[in-house]
Amino acid sequence: MAKADYYKLLDVARNASESEIKKAYRRLAMKYHPDRNPGDKSAEEKFKEAKEAYEVLSDAAKRGVYDQHGHAGIDAVRQRGGGGGGAEAFGDIFGDVFGDIFGGARRGGRSQVYRGADLRYDIELDLAEAVFGRTTEIDLTKLVECETCHGSGAAKGSNPVQCETCSGSGQVRVSQGFFTLQQTCPHCRGAGRVVRNPCDTCLGQGRIRKHKKLAVKIPAGVDTGDRVRLVGEGEAGRNGGPPGDLYVEVQVRAHAIFEREGPHLSCEVPVAFVIAALGGNVDVPTLEGEVSLKVPAETQSGRVFRLRGKGIKPVRGGEQGDLFCRVAVETPVKLSAEQRELLQKFDESVRADGNRHAPRHKSFLDGVKKFFSGGRT
Repeated sequence: MAKADYYKLLDVARNASESEIKKAYRRLAMKYHPDRNPGDKSAEEKFKEAKEAYEVLSDAAKRGVYDQHGHAGIDAVRQRGGGGGGAEAFGDIFGDVFGDIFGGARRGGRSQVYRGADLRYDIELDLAEAVFGRTTEIDLTKLVECETCHGSGAAKGSNPVQCETCSGSGQVRVSQGFFTLQQTCPHCRGAGRVVRNPCDTCLGQGRIRKHKKLAVKIPAGVDTGDRVRLVGEGEAGRNGGPPGDLYVEVQVRAHAIFEREGPHLSCEVPVAFVIAALGGNVDVPTLEGEVSLKVPAETQSGRVFRLRGKGIKPVRGGEQGDLFCRVAVETPVKLSAEQRELLQKFDESVRADGNRHAPRHKSFLDGVKKFFSGGRT
């Protein structure tokens, strides 16, 4: 019986890339895997066909032979001992394809190296420090490479030796029924080497915990939640792996005057009721010092004035924000008898003119009357 075309089996074009072939095989293998189709002979046969097709098309040399001579060329290679189509070879393929899904070890003769862990450090800043930036020093404790053994874990004058269990590969083969899988060596934990004479400083770990001070430059314009990345300042790697990074996360303290929203600031400005009524100037604080704000006559509480460009320059670029000043008309307190008398005379003169001096009060009373007279909606 003639064999089906490998490209048609995997449903890929003849010029398909290696990643496309692997993706197609992964899809079919997951669909027809015997564990998912117990007792289904048809699915088992399709699984074997897909495996055979992938075994050939994923190998550049075999694929070249197949493209030129078809199945006859592949059969000739296998007869000469170049096929390697047993369970061991399939175990390698299975590990390559499913390693990312199930976390299995990938094939390869090198010992496993591990990147060091990333670290996080929380720092609190005043608003001015966040706005203008600063350089600060932080203290942290982290795992660093042992200075005595330079990360090898072996005592001075000795070196780690090749692991006898995995022969230095860092991986061992484990047979599970039909499959042969690769796993991290339990003896050397993937290092491929073992320490017989451990370093006295790190006790064979290659790393020690050490206190360290670092200068961190906080850029201008940062806000709560922003992170400053210090490359290579995380924990040391293992088996020669690179160090991780340190992320300094910013938390900006609440300010007594200003509230921040992105690049913009807002504040409440108390205004004497005489200035609010007659108009005048009040001093307003900004990040760069006080400025004079012109308050027009008849200004009411809650009115907001916008000072353009008096906010914050964003750390990632863009226009500088604005400062929004919210007026709070201040009622005078601790009045003298004379001042009380003057205010009472003022109130009498205002009342004599009806409600024309207090339009908001009049509209409020009209709304209340309408509500209680049954005009509510």
